[in-house]
Amino acid sequence: MKKLLSSVVGILIVVALLISAQHYFSAQTGTGDKSGKVLNLYNWGDYIDPTLLKKFTKETGYKVSYETFDSNEAMYMKIKQGGTSYDLAVPSEYMIEKMKADDLLLPLDHSKLTGLKNYDSRFLNQSFDRGNKYSIPYFWGTLGIIYNDKYVKAKDIQHWDDLWSSKFKNQIMLIDSARDVLGITLITQGKSVNNKSVADLAAAQGKLTTLMPNVKAIIADEIKMYMAQDEAAIAVTYSGEAAEAMDKNSHLHYVVPSEGSNLWFDNIVMPKNAKHKAAAYAFLNFMSEPKNAAQNAEYIGYATPNKKALSLLPKSIRKDKQFYPDEKTVRNLQTYDDLGQKWTEKYNDAFLEFKMTQR
Repeated sequence: MKKLLSSVVGILIVVALLISAQHYFSAQTGTGDKSGKVLNLYNWGDYIDPTLLKKFTKETGYKVSYETFDSNEAMYMKIKQGGTSYDLAVPSEYMIEKMKADDLLLPLDHSKLTGLKNYDSRFLNQSFDRGNKYSIPYFWGTLGIIYNDKYVKAKDIQHWDDLWSSKFKNQIMLIDSARDVLGITLITQGKSVNNKSVADLAAAQGKLTTLMPNVKAIIADEIKMYMAQDEAAIAVTYSGEAAEAMDKNSHLHYVVPSEGSNLWFDNIVMPKNAKHKAAAYAFLNFMSEPKNAAQNAEYIGYATPNKKALSLLPKSIRKDKQFYPDEKTVRNLQTYDDLGQKWTEKYNDAFLEFKMTQR
């Protein structure tokens, strides 16, 4: 009886602690707020300056419940299932197109947006969201080549075709992404990154197979760590990942091939089941303010689409053509379209076959 009572008491103590922790978390994030003064934000991990969230709460009174995802697909499935209500989310361009087609987004009321005039027109009205009916830009960037000048001369690695040079045997790390790796191969053959030709995809896969002797590893987020630690001479990765690696290793440089590459966007959208629309518009306007956008860009390291914010950044950042490429290079960049399930599977299968040739 004493043992049973002790067990019951122990369970009650644990339950009490869990309830207390839940109340504490709710107080910090706003998930338990009964007043409705809350914003439920769904974003990538470590993708906003946390001091901006505190500033937003102080200025508006809206507490921020911040949840994270690690892939567009995970974000899509959670929103589609509808079990959780998010007021704003931050998908990438091709996923915005898919979410729009699947009726998962609310159109934005532009009369409630005070900061659209602050954005660079080059990054508005993109093919995945004409007229920015459903989204506003958050960050943008490129896919490119990061190289270590201790092992590679700049003149030897300015174009995608340079990756196939025999001098780079077993020296290249590739991002683990079918769209990106097949995309750069298609570009070397003068094709679109959104190509839907069986013959063109087969030709790209054939050429890609000949790159394998130069491939040291096919990995994801670890690329920035390995490059910072001199583990490879060259890597194909995203501009933001390159920026993080370069901060840790002065021998690293980033180049966007002039013949073209991927121009990616992460935009903010309002899911269809958003419950706190006033809070959502307040946040969209808050993040569109040049000072806030500049602070966020400096913290994250990605390129801001906010033209007025860019003018507030240090000259060393805004004049860095590695991450803010010139107009000529930008004109050759391509955004990804949603390929649909059939062609997405074809790209994934082609990339898987390529990876299976790795020794």
